[in-house]
Amino acid sequence: MGDPLGVLEDLVLDDVYMLAPGAAAPRRLSVASGSDGSFTLAEDSELGQPGAALHLDCALTLMAEAGPNVDALVMVEVDAEGLIAAVYLVPMAPLMPQTGYTLLKAERAPARARLAQMASIAFTRGTHITLATGAQKPIEDLRPGDRILTRDDGVQELRWIGQTTSRATGAMAPILIRKGTLNNARDLLVSPDHRLMVYQRHDALGAGTPELLVAARHLVNGDSVVVQDGGFVDYFQLLFDRHHIVYAEGIAAESLFLDPVTEPALPPGLLQRIADGSIPPQRRDSHGLDVPSPLLDRPNLVELLKRASLR
Repeated sequence: MGDPLGVLEDLVLDDVYMLAPGAAAPRRLSVASGSDGSFTLAEDSELGQPGAALHLDCALTLMAEAGPNVDALVMVEVDAEGLIAAVYLVPMAPLMPQTGYTLLKAERAPARARLAQMASIAFTRGTHITLATGAQKPIEDLRPGDRILTRDDGVQELRWIGQTTSRATGAMAPILIRKGTLNNARDLLVSPDHRLMVYQRHDALGAGTPELLVAARHLVNGDSVVVQDGGFVDYFQLLFDRHHIVYAEGIAAESLFLDPVTEPALPPGLLQRIADGSIPPQRRDSHGLDVPSPLLDRPNLVELLKRASLR
C-alpha cells in the first residue's frame, strides 16, 4: 500500500489498495461516446475537464478483507498532448473506508462488456409492459416478436429481450419509484440511468419544452423515489429496430439504445445480425429534452413534475 492506482501496465496482482484517510465522497464521472467508439468527459461530469479525451483502460476485480469481491473499471483522462491527466476508478459496488482491497485480476478484455453492463438502461423483473392490445404483461414473459405499444410510433415488434442478474449495490442498485409518484399504476423499479418521459402541461422546470427525459437517479428524494440497495436484481433490456418510448407500469420510459458503449452487452449472434443488416442501425430519435442538471437540482422535483403533468 502507498502507491496510487495506475494504468494496467503499472498494476501488480496481490497489491492491496485502500481509500485514503479523509477521502472525499464518491463523485460522478459522466462519459460521452462518439460514433467511432471514443470517449470524452461529458459536460455534467463532476470530475475532470468536460470535453477531455477519456480512455477505458482495464477491468479490475478487487477482493475485500471481508465481504464480496468488487468489480471496477479504470478510466484515464488525457490532456491535449496525450499525457495522463487523471486516473479514475469506477467501482460497480461501494468501497468501504479503512478496508483493504487485494487486486485479484486486471485485464483489458472484459472492460467494454463491463462498461456496457453499467450503461445499459433496464427494467426489472415483474415490470408490466403495455402491449399493442393495451394488456399488461410482465417483462420476463415477453418474447421477440411480441407487439408492444410505443408512445410515438404506435405498435412495434420487439426484436430482442436481454436479461442479466447483478448485485444491487453501487452503480447497479435500482431506483424504486413508488406507486402513484408519477401517476404510475404500480411500483416501478429501473436502473439508475433509465430515462423516463414526463409531459408537462405547463413548464414547471423552465426547460422550454413540454416533453422531458429524466434519468431515474435524478428523481431520488428519499421518500417516494429511493435507491433499493442490497441483494440481487434481475435486469431486462428491450430492443427494437429503433429507439422507442414504451409504457412500464403506465410510465413512459425508453427502450435500449444501441451505441458503441452498449453494444458489447449484446450476445454475439445478435451483434452479427446487426452487422449483416438483419437489424438496421439505430438512431436516437428526439423523444424529448434531456433536462440539464441545474434544472433538476431542487428538493421538490418529483412533486413539480407530477403537478406539471396533471394540469
